[in-house]
Amino acid sequence: MEEEKKLGEKAWYVVSTYSGNEEKVADALEKRRESFNLQPFIYRIIVATQEEPVLKDGVPTDQMKKKNLYPCYVFIEMIMTDEAWYMVRNTPGVTGFVGSSGGGAKPFPVPPEQIEPVLKRMGMVDSAMYDRYNVGDNVKVIHGALEGTEGKITSIDRETGQVRVETIFFGRVTPVDVDFSEIEKI
Repeated sequence: MEEEKKLGEKAWYVVSTYSGNEEKVADALEKRRESFNLQPFIYRIIVATQEEPVLKDGVPTDQMKKKNLYPCYVFIEMIMTDEAWYMVRNTPGVTGFVGSSGGGAKPFPVPPEQIEPVLKRMGMVDSAMYDRYNVGDNVKVIHGALEGTEGKITSIDRETGQVRVETIFFGRVTPVDVDFSEIEKI
């Protein structure tokens, strides 16, 4: 633990790749993380996808397909060490880090408020995300039945992941319960 503090905090980074190769690159990164013994420094490797129904003649079928939400990008939660940085940028299919100025400069991490909507869209909620939200904050529902609705938080239940949001429907203040993964601050 002391060594981790000396090396830096874990953060999210984005690597670019060629369109259609995101899953291949993520698999290669997973394998290389194991072979380079970098598990203590590289935590999660994800391709942001979402299930959506397959349409036939404009009508949804029972089949589902994965839709890549961010083509050409793979998200990596890691501690930026020289070894981890070298392993990621030299993985076949990785064309570079987003936020790197090149010339051997290490990239800047993605700020938590920018990575949070990506993770939430995939249903990935970390307990640290709750720390950014308080009763009285203005939020927007980013997906689900109430997508686009804005309101003010009146309560947050960390146990169930439910947030009560006071919004206006038909000219009246109405409390609605939404899942924490469905909101973002505005």
